[in-house]
Amino acid sequence: MAGGSEFDGILTGSEYDWYQRASKLLESGNSAAASILFERLREINSSPSVLEGLGRALFDAKRYVEAEVVLDELVQSAPDNDYAHFALGLSLWRQQKFVPARDHLAMAFVMKPQRSEYGSALSQVKSTLRHRTEQSMPLEGPIARQDEL
Repeated sequence: MAGGSEFDGILTGSEYDWYQRASKLLESGNSAAASILFERLREINSSPSVLEGLGRALFDAKRYVEAEVVLDELVQSAPDNDYAHFALGLSLWRQQKFVPARDHLAMAFVMKPQRSEYGSALSQVKSTLRHRTEQSMPLEGPIARQDEL
């Protein structure tokens, strides 16, 4: 493939075709490839659906810092999107940013209390915050091991 990219064949068609391909990659568990395609698509179309797809792909690829940035952009552009708040809350949680995680998970839960995964995630983050407060531990970040003190 002289001078070509591995994505030459996959980037044919319309933006909708790209979106469908990226979504299929994500659903099949290939989040790394999906994130590349969603990132390319975002360069020409940063619609909420593209941002959500990219945020999901980055999260699934365990790229939580990048997912946070994209999902925060999604929340800013679509503050009434319950899933955006939920996904951003999960990304923050994975980074041990428990206070903002709680706030976004709470917002998602208030918007859609029937979504059990929203309530479950919120309960877990609140429990972590409660435990850390009771034990006089920092509310964010890793906890030092006893042998490191």
